[in-house]
Amino acid sequence: MVYGLILRIRHFLFDKGWKKSFTAPVPTVCVGNIAVGGTGKTPHTELILKILLAAGKQPAMLSRGYKRKLKGFRLVPRDGTATLYGDEPVQIARKFPQVTVAVDKDRVRGCKELSAAEVIVLDDAFQYRRLQATESVVLTDYNHPLNKGRLLPWGRLRDLPSRIRKAGMVVVTKCPPYMESEDRRHWRKVLKLRKEQPLFFTTIRYCEPEPVFQEGDKHYLYAHQAVVISGIADDAPLRKQLSDTYKLSGHLQFPDHHTYGRSSIRRIRKAAASAPFACLFTTEKDARRLQCAKDVPLEVRQRLFYLPIEAAFLSEEEEAAFTAELLGKL
Repeated sequence: MVYGLILRIRHFLFDKGWKKSFTAPVPTVCVGNIAVGGTGKTPHTELILKILLAAGKQPAMLSRGYKRKLKGFRLVPRDGTATLYGDEPVQIARKFPQVTVAVDKDRVRGCKELSAAEVIVLDDAFQYRRLQATESVVLTDYNHPLNKGRLLPWGRLRDLPSRIRKAGMVVVTKCPPYMESEDRRHWRKVLKLRKEQPLFFTTIRYCEPEPVFQEGDKHYLYAHQAVVISGIADDAPLRKQLSDTYKLSGHLQFPDHHTYGRSSIRRIRKAAASAPFACLFTTEKDARRLQCAKDVPLEVRQRLFYLPIEAAFLSEEEEAAFTAELLGKL
């Protein structure tokens, strides 16, 4: 009750203009959500960057850089580490060398620093009311409808469910590959969207496994067993994907954005020793953090792989409609 009251007062002050919002010097696209983690912000940020690059834009990406050690505004180098800059910014900097990636807790200042870009993509900034984005893309998980959620600390909602009506576009993520028209209409009713609000549906695709470390031996990918190691909000889709190929003989689940210290590495080493013929799998975000860990033994480095993921629309027509809507707003 208290948290909900605080949210209502805060949004009321911004909506009335009693707390000031600022506009960036260049167009901005905010990618955010209503719930805490697990909606796929990073793969959808990457999807939007691909769309902008394909349209001939020169985008930049600005993130808070959660749990990073360096403070203030920082440009993220391609060889930067998750410890210094945050896992998501480092991941995007490595995958998109043509994109300027920066971190700054103060998004207003960060946008001013990136004013040379044609457009700035803001990662996880829907609740950052000090900055008024040109367009906002709000994500919600197909498996966790907002109408069944509760506000923190009793549930997963970080913001009022009604706030989704303020989004420029809404995307239901982690959908099955095919959805009936009736199911799509049901989602519009569940979310209580405005009639003119565009609603899109995406799914998650898994790519070929990649070694976390240079010592990775791809022969382990032919094992019949797997141990899953993760530090994300929801690793159920990863486990489901792997269970189609492997028998899951172990599962280590750490908190979201976990920093892998010596005690964590000891737990991983123990899990690996208990399943000596299993391949070790983790997420792409965890891979960036594990690369910063100290004293990772060779027997783990050789067996540890991650599954890259990408967000994809359910049809080419839907992707074309999203692209036209996004570029039209910019």
